[in-house]
Amino acid sequence: MKHSLTLTAIAGILTFAAASAFAQAPGTVGAGVSANGLTQFKDEKTGKVWTPENVSKDNQTPQQQAAMPQSSTDKAFDPNSQVVSTQVVLQRPKGNLMGTVPITAGPNVPVVVIDSPWLQAVPQQNWLSVLYVTNNSANVVDAVVGCTFTNGGRPVQDTRIVLQPSGPGERWGFPVYGPPVTTFVDRVTCRVLSPA
Repeated sequence: MKHSLTLTAIAGILTFAAASAFAQAPGTVGAGVSANGLTQFKDEKTGKVWTPENVSKDNQTPQQQAAMPQSSTDKAFDPNSQVVSTQVVLQRPKGNLMGTVPITAGPNVPVVVIDSPWLQAVPQQNWLSVLYVTNNSANVVDAVVGCTFTNGGRPVQDTRIVLQPSGPGERWGFPVYGPPVTTFVDRVTCRVLSPA
């Protein structure tokens, strides 16, 4: 009786673990534990079964990792394997006037604000981000923005963007180019350098 209660408790724990893994992996039909004790997931569209052994190299010995081919795609998932000296780039992009906004600059509203930039790769060219810059003041503003392109938290390019003057309440869109797509980038962060 004690033995069957233990097996029932273990089965309950495994069911709970499988349900937790399923909740974290949308697009799967089933999740469970394989014969060797590893969690596995089945893709509902392809039927492929994913395990830590065919997804990640984290649990492999250094000898197993050395035997695996190292492509540039593999390096994208291991930011520490990419060795890049940080470049500092100056850009003066031509902007597009998006429209105007009410004048709101004051003690709690900065003169210039930028929206969170998005990031995309232009195939066989460079990483591209677009900044939306808004002049909240009643004056013409010459803004300078700094953007840092990073991979795994490590900077790969620092960019200083000198923007064309923006009139009172104007909102502009500016393209900002990062490093070539052969350099892996997973994030871009931007900040207004001037006017402060």
